Amino acid sequence: MTANSTVLQDLPADLMRERLPRHVAVIMDGNGRWAKRRGMPRIMGHRRGVDVLKDLLRCCRDWGIEALTAYAFSTENWGRPVEEVEFLMTLFERVLRQELREMMQENVRIQFVGNLNALPKSLQEEIERSMAATQNNSGIRFTVATNYGGRQEIVQACRAIARKVEQGLLQPEQIDEALFERHLYTCGTCDPDLLIRTSGEMRISNFLLWQMAYAEIYVTDTLWPDFDRKEFHQALCDYQQRERRFGKL
Repeated sequence: MTANSTVLQDLPADLMRERLPRHVAVIMDGNGRWAKRRGMPRIMGHRRGVDVLKDLLRCCRDWGIEALTAYAFSTENWGRPVEEVEFLMTLFERVLRQELREMMQENVRIQFVGNLNALPKSLQEEIERSMAATQNNSGIRFTVATNYGGRQEIVQACRAIARKVEQGLLQPEQIDEALFERHLYTCGTCDPDLLIRTSGEMRISNFLLWQMAYAEIYVTDTLWPDFDRKEFHQALCDYQQRERRFGKL
């Protein structure tokens, strides 16, 4: 728990429970800048960012939000300095190992999406262990996008469908949106209603390209390590002021 988790435990009175997003997605941007501004190594920003994510997960649980998806590591992030990438892989593994018992106690169901085969073997093993252990939990669904790219996800779905057509298991006219979605990494999870991006960047950075078709987008200049429950409250207030018509009148 972070210090910020001691405030706003209950749903704030100005939020309507029936208008909360079912699924929130977050692009956790600004860890490195947060650390640099404080004269610290970039890795300290990532450490702080993990604490913020843990508290946001508990906040979603406390306030009745069904699903949270976090963009932890993109396919493009391999281009960062080797030392930083290695630290992130070690950090993911250590956090999973340390937090599994608490996730079980809090009834969290965790899943990882992305090209997981490219991750270090020891991290893959921790991922498999955590998903297997929590698969029957009925609480909040926590999805971690790791070595994930939206274009990559769509391409792999197309390949899987093409193989079925080639094998005669599927006719082209049977392909529709519902079938396509069943071949995505996120199959079984409802599409995000709200995307939050920190640090003021105005783009979705190859994140959940198919699933974001009708998501409301909220951008804040706050860097991820400073994103607390008050900031989340503000994002939800903004979300509830919007009229979601899904292209209709």
